[in-house]
Formats: sequence, structure tokens, C-alpha cells
Amino acid sequence: MTRLTGSALRVTVYVGENDTWHHKPLYTEIVHRAHAAGLAGASVFRGIEGFGASSLIHTSRLLSLSEDLPVAVVIVDTETRVREFLPQLDELITEGLVTLDDCEVIRYVGRDGTQDADQGRTGTKGKNSL
Repeated sequence: MTRLTGSALRVTVYVGENDTWHHKPLYTEIVHRAHAAGLAGASVFRGIEGFGASSLIHTSRLLSLSEDLPVAVVIVDTETRVREFLPQLDELITEGLVTLDDCEVIRYVGRDGTQDADQGRTGTKGKNSL
């Protein structure tokens, strides 16, 4: 597991939910590339409303406009590692927005690999079925 505390860099990629890379969702490709690059982590957040450079408002409130909602992919790691990853984003992002922010990591803790969080309570990995 990557150790990460203190000063870090956050890259946020804003794209559309329907944006693709070789017939796969673009956000999935970004996450998989970040993982392959050994970055500390990546998360995808789906927006409920937004607009970008095209000035078209996309919203989940109106059925006719509920397509292509905004998606944000957030990656946090050291400045060096994030900047090394930027050329991959440059290759992938043809429409959208990429931002960089300085941040401070207070706590970054993952599972220790010997016991899944749910496994300790239920005796089975993952969620229980109803």
C-alpha cells in the first residue's frame, strides 16, 4: 500500500457520463490507468446537475435531459506522481476539464489485507444477502 501523508496534489477530471474510450466509459479508463500507474487512489463521483464549456445543462431532474450527467474523477497522490500521470490524462481527455489543487493528507488508511471489514463481522466476504 502507498504511504501518503502531508502535502499532496489532487487532480480532478470532469467529464460526461457518456464519454468513452475504446467503447468503455472514460471514467473507468482513467481509474484503471491510475491504478496501473500505482497512484494512491481514485474515486468517481456522479453529478446530479451541471454544465461545462458547451453551456448545455445536464440534470437528473428532467427525464429528457438526464443523459450524459457530469462525472468527476478525483485522484490524490504526491505531486511528483500526479504530474507523471498527467500525460495519460492528456491522451484521454478530448472534452472536459482537468484541475490540480494542493491538498494535505491527514489520514490514508486501507485494509490490512488479512481481513475484510465485513468478513470480521459476518464470516463471509462482502455484503450479506437478504
